[in-house]
Amino acid sequence: MNFEQFSLDPRIHAGIKGAGYTTPTPIQQQAIPVVLQGRDILGLAQTGTGKTAAFLLPILQRLTKGPLRKVRALIVAPTRELAEQIAQTSATLSKQMKVKTVTVYGGVGKAPQVEALRRGAEIVVACPGRLLDLIGAGQIDLSGVEVLVLDEADHMCDMGFLPDIRRLLKLVPAKRQTLFFSATMPDDIRALAGDILTDPVMVQIGLIAPAETVAHALYPVPDGLKSKLLLAMLQQTQIDRALIFTRTKRRARTLAEMLEKQGYRVAALQGNMAQNRRQAAINGFRGGEYDILVATDIAARGIDVAAVSHVINYDMPDTVDAYTHRIGRTGRAQLTGEAFTFMEQDDEPMVRAIERVLGSPVERRRVAGFDYGGAYPASKSASQSYADHRPQQGRSSAGASHAPAPRSEAARPAAVATAPEAASAKPRRRRRPYWRRQGAQG
Repeated sequence: MNFEQFSLDPRIHAGIKGAGYTTPTPIQQQAIPVVLQGRDILGLAQTGTGKTAAFLLPILQRLTKGPLRKVRALIVAPTRELAEQIAQTSATLSKQMKVKTVTVYGGVGKAPQVEALRRGAEIVVACPGRLLDLIGAGQIDLSGVEVLVLDEADHMCDMGFLPDIRRLLKLVPAKRQTLFFSATMPDDIRALAGDILTDPVMVQIGLIAPAETVAHALYPVPDGLKSKLLLAMLQQTQIDRALIFTRTKRRARTLAEMLEKQGYRVAALQGNMAQNRRQAAINGFRGGEYDILVATDIAARGIDVAAVSHVINYDMPDTVDAYTHRIGRTGRAQLTGEAFTFMEQDDEPMVRAIERVLGSPVERRRVAGFDYGGAYPASKSASQSYADHRPQQGRSSAGASHAPAPRSEAARPAAVATAPEAASAKPRRRRRPYWRRQGAQG
């Protein structure tokens, strides 16, 4: 199947070609015809499967007819980064059209957004908080909205936006087409979908789990050895582009600083950064200025960066959904990727929950030659599978690959003097390592 089989305006087909799209993804194949018919839709799919184009292309087709310079499509997203990504995709696909797209989100001044709205736009991509502010100030008119899109609805619920979404639903026309996209379906989101969708068509692509193109591995390690293990892993692993996730903003910042001192091309991305710095970090990572982006979960959704070869969970995520969305940054668009997770002894319950979603045990590995200081077992029980981590010989996902080499090997210290986790780690009650509690001899 190709995009020519959709009944789209020639200008849209030109935008598709300009975007480099060739073959529709499964969710695009199923969703686009339904949306073109004007039906409400409940779309469930993993991140990185092409949901953005699945709703944008039919919206652009609708906008080939009717009035210009009034808001006719409203797309609500949970984060600024996702809003910008959607807007950029819209601009690319509508390049041959007169359609204008405006982003609306907090963390930046209102005046440029208000001025852009005053000049007129057909598509608004907004985060809930700033959008409600502009509505309250009478600075945006939503009376002409024909299509409402809720993208990453489950994440909006996670971020506490559900009350704002319900307020917003009362401020848009009741007669509209509603497109509801999510990667997971918790109870709150299921109830919301039931309230706002009219006779929807459900489109679900695969299980609500990480893409099958991603390989998973766990690295058992005490918290105090994580930074040293990460450096050893980076030295041994052929990495094109890596996203490293931490639990806290402070840890993301200090870990990025440590890696930069070690000579890696790295940037941090966390919520305390100004929007222009956040966008610069994303653009630098996307454009190849940085090989590594160290981020909190703010980056787990909406960061569409091609050929991320590795996701490294420096800290275990708090939920299975968070794991799914972190891992969704690699293995995108049918490319392969690898997901490495550092596992502390208290992480066992979360590991079991992740394994239930994946449907199989996740391989436990150790980095060959790394000094675990007695924390790693000398022998394993039959129920556990540990494999030495060996340097890879190549990747099938994105051309030539190599580890991001530090600028000067001579300048690399033998040990990391200040680990980023030292500042944020909480005192732990002494316990036997989990592999010994499970019967391993050490």
